[in-house]
Amino acid sequence: MTDPHLFASADGDLRGTVTADSLQRVLDHYQASDWRAHRALVTGDLIQDDSAEAYERFRNLLLPLKLRTHCIPGNHDMRDLMQAVCGRPPFSYCAYEEIGDWLLVGLDSCLDGSAGGEVAAAELDRLSAIVTRSEARHVMVFLHHPPIPMGSKWLDSVSLRNGDEVLEKLRNINRMRVVTFGHVHQEYDDNYEGIRILATPSTCRQFLPGSDVFAVDENPPAYRRITLKTDGDIDTEVVWVSA
Repeated sequence: MTDPHLFASADGDLRGTVTADSLQRVLDHYQASDWRAHRALVTGDLIQDDSAEAYERFRNLLLPLKLRTHCIPGNHDMRDLMQAVCGRPPFSYCAYEEIGDWLLVGLDSCLDGSAGGEVAAAELDRLSAIVTRSEARHVMVFLHHPPIPMGSKWLDSVSLRNGDEVLEKLRNINRMRVVTFGHVHQEYDDNYEGIRILATPSTCRQFLPGSDVFAVDENPPAYRRITLKTDGDIDTEVVWVSA
């Protein structure tokens, strides 16, 4: 899941969508389905209004999942407030974990005061150290900002400033299989040098793909199911949740 943009108030809305309600619809859809996850990933922009109460709302909404939930910050998040909530089990903040044949690593791609992002050299070094220590056969990285152009002029202006550097770093990790991100409020699924690159739509409003100027579309909230296979391949689908 990604980009819930919650508010302290239960009726806080973003561009006409009450974000707590749309996230709840997504969670209800998952709970009512036959598909069950072992982990949840939330790739940033948990809140919208810079409040500690919005993070508590996020925590209370997700606790019924009874899942370990890996969270990373987005450009709308407040690191200190977020860590206070997402550093407490069953949540984690920019953490890594080995699950079977896979290593999952969360990266911080945020820049203070900027909608765009950058993965700092120290964060890339941390990734290298984690991968080096791990014996997992396959690696999945998740971050907020897209490391590749999205073909949308305004959106690419607030993407990852050092995307080429990050892609090169990932390409040189020969066990790297999957990179997934948020921020773009739309679906994306492609391959780069043998790495599966995935974007997940928001649990609230979506952006219009390919638009030169800021624009939203009418697609509903969504989440992504990802199944990690022992051979390094994945099965994945975006699940749209209509009202």
